[in-house]
Parts: sequence; C-alpha cells; structure tokens
Amino acid sequence: MKHKLSLHIPDTMNDWVLTIIDTSVYAELIPVSCPTLQVQVPGFNTATMVNDQTMPTPLAPDFMRKFTACNLGLQKEDCGTRFDCLPDGIYVIKYSVSPNDIVYVEYNHLRIVKALKQWNEKLCELDTLACEPFAEKKAKRDLLIDIKADLESAVNMVEYCLKPTQGMELYNYALERLRKLDCQTC
Repeated sequence: MKHKLSLHIPDTMNDWVLTIIDTSVYAELIPVSCPTLQVQVPGFNTATMVNDQTMPTPLAPDFMRKFTACNLGLQKEDCGTRFDCLPDGIYVIKYSVSPNDIVYVEYNHLRIVKALKQWNEKLCELDTLACEPFAEKKAKRDLLIDIKADLESAVNMVEYCLKPTQGMELYNYALERLRKLDCQTC
C-alpha cells in the first residue's frame, strides 16, 4: 500500500481566512517525511511554502492550517491585530510528502467568498415574504438564482472539469450580472 494524499478546502463566508485540512490516508508501513504544503494566491507566480523549515509548527498527518493575508505574504503590517480580506480567484494548492516530486496532490480551488457576500446582500435587499412576490421582485429573485448557479458552475469548471479559464470567465460574468443589479441605467 502507498499514501493516498487528499485535502479538503471548506467553503466559508469568512473573507479573511482560507482553511486547508489534510484528509489523506497514510500507509502504516511507510514513514511520512518532508511534508510540504504550497499555496499560490490568485495573481501571484510563486507559492507560500509550509514545511519544517518555514513554519514553527511542522506539518503532521491530519493537519488543519488556517491561512490569512499575513501568512500568505499579502499583508505586511498589523498582523494579528487587523486582518485583510483574501481575494477571490483560483488558489493553486499542492501537498506532498517524500519523495515530494512523486507523492503529491494538487488542487485548483476557486474561492468565491466576496461574490457570495454580494449575492447574499442582494437577496436580503429583496425582502421576500412567504407569498408569491410581485413580478419585479420575482424577476430579481430568478436572476439571483441564475447568478448563484453561475457561481457554482464556475467552481465546478475550475475544480472538477479542470478548465480554469472557462471557470474564471463564468465567475466574472456572474460578478458583472451582480453589478448590473445596482445600476439604474443599465
């Protein structure tokens, strides 16, 4: 038997943290050594590396790591007292153990937290009651349902279909549709 590496990146509405959980199954007779986690933030060419040399707390099987703008290198000041928001977009996350060039798993994770927050705000603005809404409210509600489906489809396109460009196009289209809900002259 050999290690079966896997990670879980839970959805959250917390826009200042990214959580990564180790869900791997490790072979009992093979030691786990040199665990390395890499997180590449959208728009960056290099990844933040977490291993025994870069972090005071080493990675161990069944880890759970929370990343903020500070430990991802996006925020340089007031770390621990102020938390900058993490951007939406595609995070490339790679986890490996020795031999690291052979035993690894890599994920494209489309973070849509800011978009979902905007979507939720628009849904709250509808102030829908437990009855059939007027035509204008119904049309907005139906549009919001379509936008949410677009966001979910964008995640699916990136994470499961492995089509990041198409996923981001769909994500951007959904954001544009959200923005148009605010526009009175569009």
